[in-house]
Amino acid sequence: QVRLVESGGGSVPPGGSLRLSCAASRSVGNRKAMAWFRQGSGKEREGVAAISAGGDRTYYADSVKGRFTISRDSAKNVVYLQMNDLKPADSDMYYCAEDVYQWEVVDDPQAWAFWGQGTQVTVSS
Repeated sequence: QVRLVESGGGSVPPGGSLRLSCAASRSVGNRKAMAWFRQGSGKEREGVAAISAGGDRTYYADSVKGRFTISRDSAKNVVYLQMNDLKPADSDMYYCAEDVYQWEVVDDPQAWAFWGQGTQVTVSS
């Protein structure tokens, strides 16, 4: 069982920035692809961004391209999501995921094996 611990959520005004972090308990030498999803009340979980185990491939949802950046510190097995120019529509619970079935389905929450508990992001004036 892999433990994922998210941090960095909070409340910011529109146009603000936040950086989310997710630390995985898996050993660095066995690191896997990781991703961020978000889900609001009554909505389906949506893929936001993903990064491959080696950091050489990334995926972004169209709604966040140019505003969000996913990165990882492979030495620590930590993934980050830098979120800039935040909009009220970005307000959701954000979840970290690890170990995808195959890269071609990174936007499918059913393809990911392990999940964190989530961190709340609220964008409001």
